[in-house]
Amino acid sequence: MLNPWRLRLLSRLDTLGTVRAVAQDANLSASSVSQQLAVLEAETRTQLLERTGRRVRLTPAGLVLARRARAILDHMDTVEAELRSLGGEPAGLVRLGAFQSAIHTLAVPAVTRLAHPHLEVQLLELEPHESIPALRGGDADVIITTTDFVEQPLGPDLDIVPLATDPIVLVTPSEAPRGPAVLSAYADAPWALDVPQSYMANLTLRLCRESGFEPRVVCRFSNYLMTLQHVEAGLSIALLPGLAVDRRYRVATRELSTPVTRTITAVVRRGTPLRAGVNVVLDALRQPPDLPGLAAWGGEGAD
Repeated sequence: MLNPWRLRLLSRLDTLGTVRAVAQDANLSASSVSQQLAVLEAETRTQLLERTGRRVRLTPAGLVLARRARAILDHMDTVEAELRSLGGEPAGLVRLGAFQSAIHTLAVPAVTRLAHPHLEVQLLELEPHESIPALRGGDADVIITTTDFVEQPLGPDLDIVPLATDPIVLVTPSEAPRGPAVLSAYADAPWALDVPQSYMANLTLRLCRESGFEPRVVCRFSNYLMTLQHVEAGLSIALLPGLAVDRRYRVATRELSTPVTRTITAVVRRGTPLRAGVNVVLDALRQPPDLPGLAAWGGEGAD
């Protein structure tokens, strides 16, 4: 009989890469994780791990079991939720990951619309470079992300539910001129960027380079509100998604002369029957709020 807890540790090893990382994630010692994985090898009568220097890696059999384990654990979660929801109401825990600007604009309104007393939705702030691995690794049940982040492609193992499109805008101090912005005119400006390898950092670098210059980066913030405060103070300019621009800050937003939009999607793992709770969360997300610049999928301005 396979132990679900040990299967989860094996799956986490495939996702995180090291026993130490799995131990930190599970709040265990590294030796405890190693012992449990050794027990799993004994239970399966199969070598699942092999040593390479001071590290371990999954054998081909270990990789097969780790990836099948995700489907097994998903199915167990589905059965457990179905048993709790026999009264007809969605029940159980749904973990919803969303990038920063979608938390208060899309995720919170969707959760607020849910009126199911036995359903708990846990919100996780996860940028696209974090949310896609979290979904694949079983740490999230639904994510809000973008199909435009090419560094983390959405493959055939995932199902995509388009929600809306959102324009990328140039954010400048409030005294900046109006009208579409030509990025090459800002080649000498100080720029605020997101953290390295994030969606907006990579997009900003690509658009600036396509316009013929390397941006002079004066700060990097993982928080859009800090970026807006920096721009408001006249210390930088930035490219941000329209959803990220909080109207409380005295900044100007300008569309780009060559418009750029991102497609906002909800994503779930493919191949596992969706729990009732996941379905109602998806239904709530399909009703995006009426926000300036945000185009509902299939509406005016959608790709």
